[in-house]
Amino acid sequence: MIKTLFFILFFSFSFSDEFDSSLDSIIINLDSNLNSYNRVVVSDMIIHGRRKSRTISSRNWSIGTDTSFTEHLSPAREKGVKMLKIKDKLWTYSPQTDRVIQISGHMLRQSMNGSDMSYKDMMETRPMRELYNLKLEGSEIIEGRDHWVIFMIAKVKGLSYPNRKSWIDKEYFLPIKEELYAKSGKLLKTTFMKDIRKVENRWFPFYYKYKDELKINSKGTEWIIKDVKFNVNINSARFSKSYLRK
Repeated sequence: MIKTLFFILFFSFSFSDEFDSSLDSIIINLDSNLNSYNRVVVSDMIIHGRRKSRTISSRNWSIGTDTSFTEHLSPAREKGVKMLKIKDKLWTYSPQTDRVIQISGHMLRQSMNGSDMSYKDMMETRPMRELYNLKLEGSEIIEGRDHWVIFMIAKVKGLSYPNRKSWIDKEYFLPIKEELYAKSGKLLKTTFMKDIRKVENRWFPFYYKYKDELKINSKGTEWIIKDVKFNVNINSARFSKSYLRK
């Protein structure tokens, strides 16, 4: 775990029209960095268990924020597992059982592959500006870089995290650190990103870490991006239930 020191520089509580416009600009830039018309990502998810860790490699194709298809590449016991997301629907396929199962309801809150992420975490991919109202709490230095500290309050119902606190890098426009809260104020999860690189005129993180704060002795789940390509041609036929068995 990287040691991080936080130094509070200043706080501002001015909520004029100009300031609101500035907040809008921050979140629009953040959404632009994280989202795209389409993309293909190859990644490793490292799941840390109590005794040992395991790595699942996968490739993900996505169009916008509503449609995505994921296929596990390794290890052998996970190879061929597939997931299809279309809007608020999610289906999984396992070659071991040769069955397509829809994940819905309370099942969406279950751990995905034993990681610190739930299926619902993967489903909530809409732009932040559509989901939350923003409030600036101040500014902090993290590892020598300046960040806005923004508190987000849900403006739509049904979100896994009605409240979240984000440390957004002032150059990268990325939420380098986040705390995700229940409506009651209970801390549920924390996230952290690093290894920020410039890819096709946008800043993009090649390392994420998720930690379920409700799991005793959780070491978190790491997600390492091996390759990412934006705005590539993707065959729309991939995003169908019939493709899960191919």
